[in-house]
Amino acid sequence: MNLAPDALRLDIGASLRLFGGLPALLQQVRDDLAAMALPAHVAVAATPLAALWLARAGDGTVCPDLAATRAALAGVPLAALRLAPPLARRIEGFGLRRLGDVLALPRASLGARLGKPFVIDLARALGELPDPQTCFAFPERFEQALELPAPVEAAPVLLFAARRLVAALAGWLAARNGAVRALDCLIEHGHGHVTALPLAFSAPVHDAARIERVLKESLDALHLPAPALALRLCAPETVAREAGSLVLFDGAGQRQEALAELMDRLAARLGAPAVQGLACHADHRPEHASRAHPAAPAAAPPTLPRPLWLLDPPEALRESRGRPQRAGPLRLAAGPERIESGWWDGADARRDYFIAIDGAGRWLWIFRDPRPPGGWFLHGVFA
Repeated sequence: MNLAPDALRLDIGASLRLFGGLPALLQQVRDDLAAMALPAHVAVAATPLAALWLARAGDGTVCPDLAATRAALAGVPLAALRLAPPLARRIEGFGLRRLGDVLALPRASLGARLGKPFVIDLARALGELPDPQTCFAFPERFEQALELPAPVEAAPVLLFAARRLVAALAGWLAARNGAVRALDCLIEHGHGHVTALPLAFSAPVHDAARIERVLKESLDALHLPAPALALRLCAPETVAREAGSLVLFDGAGQRQEALAELMDRLAARLGAPAVQGLACHADHRPEHASRAHPAAPAAAPPTLPRPLWLLDPPEALRESRGRPQRAGPLRLAAGPERIESGWWDGADARRDYFIAIDGAGRWLWIFRDPRPPGGWFLHGVFA
């Protein structure tokens, strides 16, 4: 990839099979440009300079080989070459209007009258001389601004313009194989006045659609103190994108991602303190094994089965002939699991846990306290 002052040049020869052929690749490029609302002309040629001149001509020419490229160049207006004004006036004085008129003249005479650099450019465009390009290096930090065509007074209206910045960010993240946990959207009002709109995500994100949905929630809840004149999107820090495992049947990965997105959107709408997740805490006692944590989609699952619904305090169960009862006898399906902890903080717990099934088929998490006075207790219910 190479950047010219007004163009982006891509070497696509080795990628055609990957994208399903030239028509499919061109369609994807056009779709991406439309998503970013960027007006652009696309052209394909066998040499970089020819592709640039054809794109500037604006005909959408697609040349699959060198012969087609040379034929198409003949119809390119000389204005598309963006020549220096003195050289352009000299060529215009010769009565030449298209590149084909120039190519019809003897090359030696052109060099004497128009200069050697111009003749070299012609040879490069025609594939007669090599034309090495300097590859573009993506910046280490993403920061891009967009000036609005007119002042905007309502924050939700800014979403349309912000889509261009989000699409650019997604492309930058894809090139770097990265993701972000937080973004800064800066709304500039002029005279140094800026409204900062931070975006936070419960898990690293790289998908443009998910970023856009969280941004929409934040803009819907924002009141602008003055009309907006420009937008700026910054990614202060990135992390390496983790390749998730693909689940064949139950879509657990998709459910986890949907849960994370839901929490992000709720936090953007209600405020981060209003949305809490669960994070694991190093304590064997079930009531202390997880704690509320901001922007955490879920606690990591323990090794042994644990119910998400815990009773506080545990419910005492009746006992008949040493067996626990709850609307009838409970059938013990698994256990015991001894948990003995908490002697250091005054909340000593010594329990034997069992998975039990009641008469209605519900799975319960119960324990027996071996210390006097003992007894059975219901501590959790499995979904």
